[in-house]
Amino acid sequence: MGGKDRRKGKDRREADAPSRWLEVEDARKAAKRRLAKAVYEHARAGAGNEATLAENEAAFRRRAIWPRVLRDVAACDPSTTVLGAALRVPVIVAPMGYLRLFDPEGEIAMARAAEAAGTILAVSELASVRFEDIAAATASPKWLQVCVVRDRGRTRAIVDRAAAAGYAAIVLTVDLPVIGRRPREIAAGFALPPDLALVNHGAVGDDGAACPATLDDLTPDATLTFRDLEWLRGVAPLPLVIKGILRGDDADLAVRHGAAAVIVSNHGGRQLDGAPAALDALPEVAAAVAGRAEVLVDGGVRSGADVLRAIGLGARAVLIGRPALYGLAGGGQAGVERVFAILEDELRATMALAGCRRVSELPRDLVRPTPR
Repeated sequence: MGGKDRRKGKDRREADAPSRWLEVEDARKAAKRRLAKAVYEHARAGAGNEATLAENEAAFRRRAIWPRVLRDVAACDPSTTVLGAALRVPVIVAPMGYLRLFDPEGEIAMARAAEAAGTILAVSELASVRFEDIAAATASPKWLQVCVVRDRGRTRAIVDRAAAAGYAAIVLTVDLPVIGRRPREIAAGFALPPDLALVNHGAVGDDGAACPATLDDLTPDATLTFRDLEWLRGVAPLPLVIKGILRGDDADLAVRHGAAAVIVSNHGGRQLDGAPAALDALPEVAAAVAGRAEVLVDGGVRSGADVLRAIGLGARAVLIGRPALYGLAGGGQAGVERVFAILEDELRATMALAGCRRVSELPRDLVRPTPR
């Protein structure tokens, strides 16, 4: 029996090796086997009964790709630019907190994987590694995500550090006036381990005095309005990206108040359960922005075909959260790199089969509702 158990363990380790993954789902399975149950459920959880979480993925299945033929697709080019940065594929790593929960190197491993994939890493203000150390780990572009908290001195200090460390943009999350209730996470008993400190939130008071942060100190300011974007732009000498837009009128206001880009997002289904799928909201937002800013989308992307669908509906690029997180948990830096390699291979194949040579030249009628 002992020999049989050892063989099973070896077989499982071999199956979990990133080089053996064939699709993003394989990364999720490997992550589930490696992570403690509570940590895995924290990553997987959505708000409420997880209807919006499910809709994020289902929305992609409701769209068909209507291929063109005889279009010379011998050399397909999936590259693009976002805020002036060149991307090998139109896929960015979304901001996610506490990555050392999932891999000992945490944000450093994610940064190195993003650089290897030729893309941007959006770093969470709840990173488990110092912002400056993440910035120094690679030369590739990085954005820093923030929430405006009640103590504006804390937000100002974070933004100042981002500019000094060479971050290329500030991502303001706006769908977090309160924290969504996630029953799956609660039932699993998830809690941050005591050794995972808020390493980026120390002495940041307006008077310069030491004021160690707690999670309560980082509660987003629920009084925030579009007018406050002008304050943040005055503080940050960096392009401002607004994350959490689901309506055309909000997108228009964001651009009018200085946003260089908007991210169509429902926070991965972790905030308002009952909100629309991000992909369903994308066409309205893209139409409202009308080229005045760049439009990105996150939520539910699980394949290269999904990336093409999002671009076809008006996004310049997508952001991925859970797929990158599962890659990190399932195989560290190599796991994230493998997830990107899978998405790139799938995207290139989908482009060729759909008759599309460049993601910047997709026909407007390429992606349509699935026929019933």
